[in-house]
Amino acid sequence: MAKQNVNKKQNIAKQKAKQHTNQIKQQLKEEVATGLVDGVFVFTEALSVGDFATKIGKNAADILKFFFSQGTIMNQNMILSEEQMGELAIEFGFDFKKEEVLTKENILDQLTQVEDKPEDLKERPPIVTIMGHVDHGKTTLLDSMRNADVAAGEAGGITQAIGAYQVTHSSGKKITFIDTPGHEAFTEMRSRGANATDIVILIVAADDGVMPQTEEAIDHAKMAGVPIVVFVNKIDKPGADPEKVKSELMRYNLVAEEFGGDIPFIEGSAKQKIGLDKLQETLLLIAEINEYKANPNKFASGVVLEAHLDKAKGPVASVLIQQGTLEIKDTVIAGGTFGSIKNMENEHNKKVLKAEPSKPVVIYGLNEVPNAGDKILVMNDEKMARQIAEAQAEKQKQAERQSKQIFSLDSIKKYIDEGELKNINIIVKADTQGSVEALKGSLSKIDIAGVKLSIIRASVGAITNSDITLAGAGSAIVYGFNVRPDASVRKKAEEDGVEIRLHNIIYKVIEELEAAAKGMLDPEVVEVILGQAEIRNLFRHTAIGVIGGFHVTDGLIPRNAKIRVLRDGVVVYTGEISSLKHLKDDIKEAKIDSEGGLTIKNFNDIKEGDIIEAYKEETKK
Repeated sequence: MAKQNVNKKQNIAKQKAKQHTNQIKQQLKEEVATGLVDGVFVFTEALSVGDFATKIGKNAADILKFFFSQGTIMNQNMILSEEQMGELAIEFGFDFKKEEVLTKENILDQLTQVEDKPEDLKERPPIVTIMGHVDHGKTTLLDSMRNADVAAGEAGGITQAIGAYQVTHSSGKKITFIDTPGHEAFTEMRSRGANATDIVILIVAADDGVMPQTEEAIDHAKMAGVPIVVFVNKIDKPGADPEKVKSELMRYNLVAEEFGGDIPFIEGSAKQKIGLDKLQETLLLIAEINEYKANPNKFASGVVLEAHLDKAKGPVASVLIQQGTLEIKDTVIAGGTFGSIKNMENEHNKKVLKAEPSKPVVIYGLNEVPNAGDKILVMNDEKMARQIAEAQAEKQKQAERQSKQIFSLDSIKKYIDEGELKNINIIVKADTQGSVEALKGSLSKIDIAGVKLSIIRASVGAITNSDITLAGAGSAIVYGFNVRPDASVRKKAEEDGVEIRLHNIIYKVIEELEAAAKGMLDPEVVEVILGQAEIRNLFRHTAIGVIGGFHVTDGLIPRNAKIRVLRDGVVVYTGEISSLKHLKDDIKEAKIDSEGGLTIKNFNDIKEGDIIEAYKEETKK
């Protein structure tokens, strides 16, 4: 009898799945005609000025005249934003309405955002990400809470890959933890629309206080817009000063509840398992207040946390289920990849048959390796899954091409005019705290009509890959004041479509931003970086002075180029090369991987580890 009931349930589930797939197939075939319908302009996507004019039976010149009267010059091939189409509809005396049409390109966004009926929703475990400075105890905290010893088995105790684990509180309630190798991975996932976190734990060592990566973690956590809990770790160590941590974090607007703020501070020790119960109780209380719920009774959807190619098992993906229930043999789309799930494992490498909301699992059976942050959707029709995955892969390629279109000073005026820019995000990196504060003060006084200037990070030190990642996610411009990016950072900025502006006079930054907003940028003197060399030895000569023994690490160093000396990414001198030699011979240039000796005009304070950067200047309109 029991077997018959199981078979009956399985048949009902199969029928529902088939019905759901047929509905999606029908929706994908449906087309909505754009144009005027009973005095309402109906549209499904953005249109060009010319196409819009045709649809409403007007002359394109009338539309161009309307924008010209507002101070915006357009042509009939320009694409209108939804707001502009709405403006035009009202101007010409009719209402407007956007119809959502399901396509192979938007299906992952549309179907993963479908709102469920309140009665179908059930409580799910909160999803928590731990962030903080390296070596402040992120993985040790996680180990203590799940009584496992991950940290000891990792290289130097540093997390090597994204892991996700579920722990059970003494009350029986579960909490899902995502352990990332860094906040950059967290923000890169967010930049792909994968908001996989409900709560962030910011871990700060009581004996160390706020460190550079703590500042970065705060920036990334704030941009995510989720509740933050601070865990003050290592209170058992000599020199621990939890009160100092609380006062330091107040500078970043993280104010403890005891001081009238809204940030819970938990003091404890991950190693000695002090304060862990209170931490878990705080997380569950936040979850209860925010009522995290999901519908487990539908096709599963979620997000890829990490993926790689295993030589024996093929593509392997760690995924987090956010809605529905994932089961063995389900056919899934994961970004531009698809496949039928052959096997599923939990964080203890044990086989599982299904995964409900907030459950992390490792899946096998995809045709290729997906990207971290890719959305997952069950689509139990292999032919359709293949077609949708191909459309998604093409969409990803187009997105990559578009990301190359740098959000730059040159484009600010265009974005403001088109009404697309309400906020200019800026990251400030400078050589001293005084410079940082002076720049923040000056930038806060800039007044650009209709646009707010937001500084999403301002700190001392060289421009890093983390700055570029944050800028890419927040469409920000990076300003360096007396600091430089190295070759790998410049390459990442180019790949991610992030503009870096470098200055050494504060008022020039202000003038530049205001001129960009008014569309009045002067011809720009652009620096072309020719190469970098590292000083590895020093030789002192009574007649010549200090000779730097160098190794060229990038590009080439010409004898007649302008150079600057960088120490920890900060400019300590700008000038010219006095002599450039290989062994005893004078040379015109030193190429990558070559070695030699150099002296710098009027500068003898070279140190081992300094970077010599060669550059030239070109004028660009």
